[in-house]
Amino acid sequence: MLDEDTNPVITTKALRKMYGPHLALDDVTFEIPHGAIGILGPNGAGKSTLFKCLLGLIGTTSGEGTVLGYDIRAQADLIRSKIGYMPEYNALDPGLFAVDQVRYAGELLGMNSSTATQRAHEVLEYVGLKDQRYRQIETFSTGMLQATKLACALVHDPEILICDEPTNGLDQRARKFMLQTLRRTVEEGNRTVLMSSHVMDDVQEVCDRIVLIHKGRIVVQRSIDDLVSQVEREIEIMVWGGASKMEQELASRGLSLRRLGRVIRIKVEDDITIQKVLEAAVSADVQVRQMREYEPDLEDVFLLIMDKLGSQIKGTSDLMTPEHTGGA
Repeated sequence: MLDEDTNPVITTKALRKMYGPHLALDDVTFEIPHGAIGILGPNGAGKSTLFKCLLGLIGTTSGEGTVLGYDIRAQADLIRSKIGYMPEYNALDPGLFAVDQVRYAGELLGMNSSTATQRAHEVLEYVGLKDQRYRQIETFSTGMLQATKLACALVHDPEILICDEPTNGLDQRARKFMLQTLRRTVEEGNRTVLMSSHVMDDVQEVCDRIVLIHKGRIVVQRSIDDLVSQVEREIEIMVWGGASKMEQELASRGLSLRRLGRVIRIKVEDDITIQKVLEAAVSADVQVRQMREYEPDLEDVFLLIMDKLGSQIKGTSDLMTPEHTGGA
């Protein structure tokens, strides 16, 4: 087995996948280290195809890859036995007790019944469902359903956990617990988590690095801190009494800005940018209620990259699959 602290857990080299004339993956080459990694990209970017190739569920057209040192072409069964998958969709049996659902998931992965039962109890406690083990799944809230899916993915103690939209439909309390559990799986369980989500705050809370896929190619694979540190400095102001007038006044002075309602973010061009902003407020006859240096986040990084790539992404809602658009 690989030394998971020093060697990459997943590697690919010039990986390609064609669907007839359509190029779904285009010479994908990357290394994923041990830890928590966000897998990002707009719909149709190639994320699902990449996962299927890595799991050996579909064949690659050319190139090579390994997962935990195992070849994706020749050792797919071994790879799948060491990966837990928490899908976006609900594949749970509503008539089963939670403990029976998780036990069954373990048996499907080759565990004997008594071992699977013991592990089912352990992982249900781990995901916060100890007191709901003997409730039928059809009575569960959305948060409990998501936790049950996570328990099913963890029952065989996988080395890599793949989570697809793990916080979808969760309220604030359930969302916080889910993210804490995923982070705990990395830090205390010493496992690798690959997390795909359209909620950038969630990705930033759990993950240390991101891999961004765009039109079948890997366009970014870096640490989040490194990416955020490269976003240009901005001043954020909250305007009262005419944000539109203030926007026009700032633009007339050659300042680069972004407006979000009464909040306006202005790129820091030089040492007198703040002075220009205050002069613009006087000319526009508006009040600046708040002014601070804006701290960029992963959302800003993602939108900036998408803008440079020429994508029409306006926000992370554009990453949502059709299933998301109907609500949770």
